[in-house]
Amino acid sequence: MNKIITIKKNIQKYSLLEMGFNNQDLKKGIEVLKTGFITMNKETEKFEKIFAKKLNIKYALMVNSGSSANLLAAFAACNPLRENRFKRGDHALIPALCWSTSLWPLVQSGLNPKFIDVDPKTLNLDADHIISKITKKTKVIMLINVLGISANNRKIINYAKKKKIIVLEDNCEALGAKYGKNFLGTFGDFGTFSFFYSHQITSGEGGMIVCNNKKDYEILLALRSHGWSRGKGVYEKNAKKYPNLDPRYIFINSGFNLRPTDIQAAIANNQFKRLEIFRKIRSTNKSKIINSLKKDKRWNNQFRFVEYSKKIKASYMVLPILIDRKFHYKKKKFINFLEKKGLETRPVISGSFVNQPSSKLYNLNPGNHHFRGAQEIQDLGFVIGLHTKNIKMSEVKFIIDLLFSIDTI
Repeated sequence: MNKIITIKKNIQKYSLLEMGFNNQDLKKGIEVLKTGFITMNKETEKFEKIFAKKLNIKYALMVNSGSSANLLAAFAACNPLRENRFKRGDHALIPALCWSTSLWPLVQSGLNPKFIDVDPKTLNLDADHIISKITKKTKVIMLINVLGISANNRKIINYAKKKKIIVLEDNCEALGAKYGKNFLGTFGDFGTFSFFYSHQITSGEGGMIVCNNKKDYEILLALRSHGWSRGKGVYEKNAKKYPNLDPRYIFINSGFNLRPTDIQAAIANNQFKRLEIFRKIRSTNKSKIINSLKKDKRWNNQFRFVEYSKKIKASYMVLPILIDRKFHYKKKKFINFLEKKGLETRPVISGSFVNQPSSKLYNLNPGNHHFRGAQEIQDLGFVIGLHTKNIKMSEVKFIIDLLFSIDTI
């Protein structure tokens, strides 16, 4: 089980996430399993409606992962049934600090990605900076709300609408966060969410894509499931339109198989009820760790923490930390030390993606541009877990004692 444990010699372990499910979550999944109807069905539809209502958006479609949600967003945005769509070779702006499956759907759907640097203070794009990088060839912006916060999405969206630029909002790491009165993930043409194990809520795997346009929703319905004629009204309309075809098997579009199971939906829905509770507890745990560090007599600005606008209500899933530049040469040794002593870490997403071998394989940075902010985050940054249960001060002490070891290792 992934949780803080004490074993022989008083050695502790602090994982990225403690046990992610409670008994009620597992019970909901088992109830579905016992029915024998585990494929996408009523539980999925129920969760989609609850999710859309909570986020105050018209349509929500559950898929098998957040990565699949990004794939659907990209292919829906270029679909022949969509009036405002991009074409192969058009440019898409994307933060250099990104996850692979935020990027690859853009490439797979024929876009030419253009990396944009991020601000190491916020880990996110600067609105004015990304707007300055828009050209006549820019047809898509992939916004990524990094680790529970965002850029000034409202400013970016307003400018994009004027230019008829499609905005895909990757909110896989920021479920429950808000910019102003609106939930992140609801600003773009499409918004995507992930329910992977360490995220704000989890169903093990699973994701969601949302939109406000009915035609977009109908495109997503078909793309999610083989290009099939699906959805209320859609099935009936096409059955009449194509009387010579078996109405159960009419394929109106291209498609994938990205459907979730009802087991995933039942578990995610039960967790979704506790989203705000999780958000508050993680925020409290974050404050405990940071405040304890800064109040300790050993504190000498060894670390930096993320800054964000007062307009943002953050929803952290992990705690991002940047070490002071004077320690950059010992970062690898430091991370290895933390892992060996039981404090689990991860990079901040995947660092500057232009450094990844797959980026070089596909020549995604032909000008060999250097992205200073993303590189600084890669060189100095890492994350530790923020649990969904209140951590004890003994556990906080375990964490900060290990972090302060950066002075002596």
